[in-house]
Amino acid sequence: MTRIKCTVAYDGAAFFGYQVQPGQRTVQGDIEAALQEVHKGRFLRISASGRTDAGVHAMGQVFHFDTDTSIPPEKWPIILNQKLQNDIAVLSAEAVSEDFHARFSVEAKEYRFIIDRGSVAMPFRRHHAVHYPFPLDVTSMREAAACLLGEHDFTSFSSAKTEVVDKVRTIHLIEMTEHDAELIFRVKGNGFLYNMVRIIVGTLLEVGSGKYEPSDVKRMLEAKDRSVAGKTAPAHGLYLWEVEYKK
Repeated sequence: MTRIKCTVAYDGAAFFGYQVQPGQRTVQGDIEAALQEVHKGRFLRISASGRTDAGVHAMGQVFHFDTDTSIPPEKWPIILNQKLQNDIAVLSAEAVSEDFHARFSVEAKEYRFIIDRGSVAMPFRRHHAVHYPFPLDVTSMREAAACLLGEHDFTSFSSAKTEVVDKVRTIHLIEMTEHDAELIFRVKGNGFLYNMVRIIVGTLLEVGSGKYEPSDVKRMLEAKDRSVAGKTAPAHGLYLWEVEYKK
């Protein structure tokens, strides 16, 4: 058996999230169906770096699978892309050791979130950026973001629905870049809780709008209570940008 690691990009607008859901179109479901076709009807389960919600996009999601075929690793993107719809694309593939795991070998992940600050919402961006035409104090947002850097218990920035017990994570980077009418968030860390990036973005937007002071974010962390942090930003502005693995 050969373990194949793939990097995949997808437009999340038409998917009911990454994970297989009965009766719904999902990224995992489409990829597994394509692999099943290649393997002449034999089902293969894939493992990914993590799940993305409905509407969330990816530029660098990673998954792996084990195969007994003799297909060279570099041919897998060509073969799979012929069987996948055009809102999903396998970008690269390589053979890896059997102890590699797309989820458990992750060292860091980077997400990006795109805000469209134009006065009018452009129709062709409606699934790919969150329209926010209101004034923002980006300097205050950067000050607030600094409070989130490092290792913290991110209970206040995690969905109350999460079943994860250990909510300690390390954030390496939160960066906001202004480009024309767009405000782009980069958030990089060793791991993320359910809805964590979207809650961070939603909270920082509320700091920028004046609802909270930058210093309030530190108190939110200390409270370990989801109800004290800001709103969860919409899914369609979020992109899983890159997954890094241990060398």
